Order: sequence, then structure tokens, then C-alpha cells
Amino acid sequence: MICPTLATEQRISTMPTTGDRIRDVREKKKFTQDYVAVQAKVSKGFLSDVENNKRNPSSQMLLKIANALGASVEYLLTGNVRKSKTVEPVTIPPALSEAASRSNLSFNETLDLLNAYNSVVARRSRESVKEFSVDDWLKFHDKIKATFG
Repeated sequence: MICPTLATEQRISTMPTTGDRIRDVREKKKFTQDYVAVQAKVSKGFLSDVENNKRNPSSQMLLKIANALGASVEYLLTGNVRKSKTVEPVTIPPALSEAASRSNLSFNETLDLLNAYNSVVARRSRESVKEFSVDDWLKFHDKIKATFG
């Protein structure tokens, strides 16, 4: 029978390390140690030691290596890959665009106004909501500004 502690140690030793992931990413991208070392501004010997699990990089060194490899620090540390969120394009209604232009609103202020509008509209039935005119947007902006500053 295998000792539970020994079995755990054997499992842990087979898990990829940060150094293993650095080497794996580097080899998949067909980068040499020389290239990554120069890009990361570390010595080739240091990089080799990290890849062979003889040294652990500091957080600053790991960030430099990650940037040189085009990999995330999170991936190099954990092996986890985050799925990026799909960003939906924002469509600014023409009337809002005109109102923003008249009020000299920045793009971010215009988006804030649109988000405030969408938040209010989300609480109502879509059937009863009319499309805002330029004057409606200007009045809405004034009310939001008066309420929230």
C-alpha cells in the first residue's frame, strides 16, 4: 500500500511548475532562451534556472518574462487561461450624438448618459418607450446632472 503522503507528493511533483510553463510557452512560440532573456532583460542563466526549477523568479522578473513571452502572469503561475469577455459594440443613437455635440459632452460622458438611459428603460416595458429626440436627450442630461452632479 502506498503512503497517502507519498502519493500526494508524487502528484504534486508531476504538476507543471511556473518554470515548466515558461519553457512550454517559449518553445511553442519557437523563442530561444537568448531571445527571451534579452527581451526580458534577464540573464540566460537565470532564465535557464527558472525553466529547470532551480530558481523562482520574483514578481518583477516574472512580469518581465511574461511580457517577453506575450503570456499572462496568471497563466505562468497557475496554468489558468481566462476567457475574454465578448464586448458588444456600442451604438449611440443619432439624436444622442447631436445632443452630446451641442452640450460638448465627452465620449465617456455620452456613454454614461446612454447607460443611465438604458438603466431607466430596462425598468420599463420596451413597448411604451418612445425614441428620444435631441431635446429629450438634452432634458434627460440636465435632470441627470441636477440629480447626480
